Amino acid sequence: MRAQFSIFLSYFLSSARDLAPIIAVIAFFQLVVLQQPIPNLGEILGGVLLVVLGLTFFIRGLEMGLFPIGESMAYAFARKGSVFWLLLFAFSLGFGTTVAEPALIAIAQEAASVAAVGGVIAHTEQAMNSYATGLRYTVAISVGFAILVGVLRILKGWPIHYLIIGGYVGVVLMTTIAPDEIIGLAYDSGGVTTSTITVPLVTALGVGLASSIKERNPMVDGFGLIAFASLTPIIFVMLYGMMF
Repeated sequence: MRAQFSIFLSYFLSSARDLAPIIAVIAFFQLVVLQQPIPNLGEILGGVLLVVLGLTFFIRGLEMGLFPIGESMAYAFARKGSVFWLLLFAFSLGFGTTVAEPALIAIAQEAASVAAVGGVIAHTEQAMNSYATGLRYTVAISVGFAILVGVLRILKGWPIHYLIIGGYVGVVLMTTIAPDEIIGLAYDSGGVTTSTITVPLVTALGVGLASSIKERNPMVDGFGLIAFASLTPIIFVMLYGMMF
């Protein structure tokens, strides 16, 4: 019990130290630059405490749950020797963790509202819901495809820089022909896909898979899946905008 408390305390202090610069910046500009007292100081301090506790539990949970299960499943699929099931799992993992991402839901709803106001789609609830849902599934499918390609890269040993450079060449070419209204949204969609669940699971999958293959180096081949997850949504969302 004492050992567990010591571990929790170390994580708590580490989280508080990580958040300290943010708190210091806000306090400096509020008190020195704006020269105004901090409103609702008690509530803010309580909120900061909850943030530190939440970050502490989240990081501890990642190390106890998500990282181990991601690596163990990668080892299991490697031992099973079935490329089909491994690729299907990679696609499903990317799709499932992205489609429920709160940031993606928020930006899809906002995009639907703006599109309706701008006359891109009908200003009805059904049209806006359809547009937002289509955008979410487009991004989720793109991330699933990205993780699938990333896992295939690890299996085949393909150099990551060629794939990334080729992908961004595709992004530039798509930008020249995509509607202006969708370009900014497409680029933003690449940023909201790397959620708090996707990143640890996908990273653990890549490192575990690279560690389980003799000819692969976990440091060289295990990372890079998140780069694909940020790249492919840009292309897919511009295609989605062109279809509309």
